[in-house]
Amino acid sequence: MLWLKAFHIFFVVSWFAGLFYLPRIFVNLAMVPADSPAERERLLAMARKLYKFVTPIGLLAVVTGLWLWFGFGFAGGWLHVKTTLVVGLLAYHFYCGALLKRFLAGANARSHVWYRFFNEVPVLVLLAVVILVVVKPF
Repeated sequence: MLWLKAFHIFFVVSWFAGLFYLPRIFVNLAMVPADSPAERERLLAMARKLYKFVTPIGLLAVVTGLWLWFGFGFAGGWLHVKTTLVVGLLAYHFYCGALLKRFLAGANARSHVWYRFFNEVPVLVLLAVVILVVVKPF
């Protein structure tokens, strides 16, 4: 079980690193001047590669988490709240993919300020999940 926990933590940390950085790239993409196509293309390539890299890592984080839950019988109300937050994080992840497609199509309709706020969502989810897992308040 300790090996599984270690891999779960590794995958979660790696997934969050991507979820912290990808929306930050979106901030920069939203700020690219129209006369800088090379900068735009470089940022799009970075975002596309990062999304493709962290998607399987996020899925491995979820799979190892479910394995811990169902394989070792973790229980409690805190786990249900954590699971709900993880489902929301999956939605956030795939919404990032949809936003990336909009950028690739040249159809972004959001400002860099909106992306700055959007970028904070995984930070808040991580804080809540860590508190739930460590403190187990209920």
